[in-house]
Amino acid sequence: MAAEGLGAAGRGGGSPAELFCYDPEELVLRGVEWPRSGAGAPRSPAWSRFDRALREGWDDRLRRGLFRYRLGELQTRVLPGRLGLVAQLNVQRATERRRPQEARSVRQRFDPRQFNFGQIRREEVLFCLCRGCPALTGSPRILVAINVSPLEQGHVLLIPDPALALPQILTPEALLVGLDAVLLSTHPGFRLGFNSLGAFASVNHLHLHCFYLDWELSVESAPCEPLLPEAGLYLLREAPAPAFLFYCDDGQQLEPLAHRISRVTCHLSQREVAHNLFATRGAAPEGPLGSRARPGVRVILWVRKACFGTKEEFAFNVAVCELAGHLPTKTVQEYEGLTEASVLHRIQQYLLPDSQLAQLQDELVELLRE
Repeated sequence: MAAEGLGAAGRGGGSPAELFCYDPEELVLRGVEWPRSGAGAPRSPAWSRFDRALREGWDDRLRRGLFRYRLGELQTRVLPGRLGLVAQLNVQRATERRRPQEARSVRQRFDPRQFNFGQIRREEVLFCLCRGCPALTGSPRILVAINVSPLEQGHVLLIPDPALALPQILTPEALLVGLDAVLLSTHPGFRLGFNSLGAFASVNHLHLHCFYLDWELSVESAPCEPLLPEAGLYLLREAPAPAFLFYCDDGQQLEPLAHRISRVTCHLSQREVAHNLFATRGAAPEGPLGSRARPGVRVILWVRKACFGTKEEFAFNVAVCELAGHLPTKTVQEYEGLTEASVLHRIQQYLLPDSQLAQLQDELVELLRE
């Protein structure tokens, strides 16, 4: 990691954040896979340079008491059923996290009077992630900051320069760095998530979530139907909800992929269609079934009914983790009572009618053909 002056990071000024520069050649596209048991990642993985920087910084902030609660090993169970949904009990996140902001539009403007990431403490920032040398490439610098109400180990936020005051609308630059992060990690369960406004985003200031989950998810390897393979676009049906899926196993193609996906999410935002995005290491969408290898990145995009106003209190909110099959739950009773059928019934309430989903599918295919 190269240290370079970035100015004050977060509230209070002080020492600049360290700069973590990486070259696309550091992306790991081969040799990462789950153990044959399928239940959890290896206990002592060969951490990459990126993993070490993130985990050491995260653990340091944990020791310093910068989180709202001390996250231990979470009680976890796989629900019986074809999807292998992973439920986790995380009571403290439900009770001690910051109250989510209310939104009225997927395209709502940034409001400096609301909580935003320019107000976080500088100690919460681990480092600044940059593709290449910014002095030479002009690459944007993305803050990597702890989520003070973590849902899993190593839970961080990727935040473009807070001074830009960007609303929670995905940009290709932020997405590209997020996809790079997935492939900079050598842990098969390092995930990336994004919630739009109306899809349970808690803060209207552009940010993405990253975290480690030591459990395999079926969306990593489920078979897909080709929609526009030349653009890397597929349809994923074998998931908690139908989704559009993009796939890439070539580091040189990540940047054009990020731009294509951003065109899609921009179109959805303009149409006021709420959406959730999840990126994970995954198997090729048309590859052999049952492979443990994860040679590429799957980017999964759900379109759904918007949910505005105060969040409702249920066992779980239908946001990006839940749609991907990872279910952080709020109480012991809810955790123990979850079944695959009850989860799918809950998720179904937020899905678009089949006719509207089909119409959006046609629109997105045409958009990417242009």
